[in-house]
Amino acid sequence: MKKITTIAGDGIGKEVMEAGMIVLESLDLNYDFIESKAGYECFQKCGTTIPEETLKNARKSSATLFGAIDSTPGEKSPIITLRKELEVFANLRPIKSFEGVNSLFKNVDFLIVRENTEGLYSQIESFEKSENGKVTKSIAKRIITQKASMKICEFAYKKAIENKKKKITCVHKANVLKKTDGIFKDSFYNIINKYSQENPQIIANDYYIDATAMYLITKPQEFEVIVTSNLYGDILSDEGAGLIGGLGLSPSANIGDKNGLFEPVHGSAPDIEGKGLANPVAMVLSISMMLEFLKEEYYANKINLAVENVLKKGKTITPDLGGTSKTMDVAISIKDELEKLI
Repeated sequence: MKKITTIAGDGIGKEVMEAGMIVLESLDLNYDFIESKAGYECFQKCGTTIPEETLKNARKSSATLFGAIDSTPGEKSPIITLRKELEVFANLRPIKSFEGVNSLFKNVDFLIVRENTEGLYSQIESFEKSENGKVTKSIAKRIITQKASMKICEFAYKKAIENKKKKITCVHKANVLKKTDGIFKDSFYNIINKYSQENPQIIANDYYIDATAMYLITKPQEFEVIVTSNLYGDILSDEGAGLIGGLGLSPSANIGDKNGLFEPVHGSAPDIEGKGLANPVAMVLSISMMLEFLKEEYYANKINLAVENVLKKGKTITPDLGGTSKTMDVAISIKDELEKLI
């Protein structure tokens, strides 16, 4: 029996987790779900944003499903802590437009592969103080290594092959950050040279991060797989979500050699907490990504199709997409559609 750690967290994290579990538990899968704590409410009760027991559960599980959390100033981030503890080096964020959703662009379908372990998110920061003790300068250290860059670029290239994509784009700023982004760009082309003869169908190119931000809102259909560093990927993925209808449709996966961590991209949204207005689609699609990671491709594909069918009909959608349905209404509609497909 496979163990799955579930961390609902705070705010709408609890609501979308409940909705996602309605879909997941309707499948004929022999999973043992382990409920665990993290986030602001956890900090208030336990004195820590993520207890050791939660980390222990996640390490022992085949995968971890994460909802959303409120920030706790001055305390460690549970999601970054989990990423480090589970050694999940690749963050995957698919950007796909859906028929029936009012979005800026149609026929958008690309994947952002983001390096997950270093860059500016290494959280190595320091202060410099003047003689009177006032902070006059803060310094953040940006770490880019050839090892991690080669690993993420190879992972992205293999994802392109696996998903039958024909283009892969490296995003960087090597014209200014010549050493750090220079390593990333060079690593990308080292991987391209390694595999290009075996896969001549895949076209490789690279863009600067600022140019990419523009191209995403002028010609997003050009992209198929984007590989980039931590901060750039974080920013571009939210921009990508804006192209297709918002964060409520945006899932993500954090993949390591042994572990997987899956979460909707949106935050805890305290302004709509408890109102049943949260869009559960991003969570349901994150569950699909989790099942794909667990080699349950059949169910993963059926979930994706069920979501597409529900959105296409346009009858059961949450307010963020222009509808009036509640969170659980959407979850039940997806579950019912899924049962028809299986």
